[in-house]
Amino acid sequence: MLKLFLPNEHVKSIFEIKPEDLKKKGIKGIVTDLDNTLVEWDRPSATPKLIEWFDSMRDHGILVTIVSNNNETRVKSFSDPLQIPFISLARKPMRRSFRRAVEQMGIKREEAVVIGDQLMTDVLGGNRGGFHTILVVPVVQTDGFWTKFNRKIERRILAFFRRKGMIEWNDQN
Repeated sequence: MLKLFLPNEHVKSIFEIKPEDLKKKGIKGIVTDLDNTLVEWDRPSATPKLIEWFDSMRDHGILVTIVSNNNETRVKSFSDPLQIPFISLARKPMRRSFRRAVEQMGIKREEAVVIGDQLMTDVLGGNRGGFHTILVVPVVQTDGFWTKFNRKIERRILAFFRRKGMIEWNDQN
């Protein structure tokens, strides 16, 4: 059961994920969280560096869909200027939104990765759906009420994985 919280990969930031590496693995699409994965939870729009990252993915033929538990207004106002499809009110870790994202991209589950900053929503949901999961260090260390609650549980799970030798990185790594 706890292995459902174990990501396949861990990176410090979204910018460590390169389209060339994804293509080598047969990846054609990214299902990514928004808040604290791509930008700070209170930043309304993409940074120039993030826009370059999206463009690089697009240039290499890798599709991106944002899947967020946040409301439609928040996700739409971020995604629309970038012309990136999105699913809001996703109810992660439920699998439905992850499946819907790959269906909309017209790819198979095996051709997609799930990227996010939370074990309790992104990694758990992606793993339950049979996706390759990549955990990123949160962009900022401030969170809303429910995310703060989740992070306390996540720290305990990560500590368990460290003790068992299942991971070698730490929260800040």
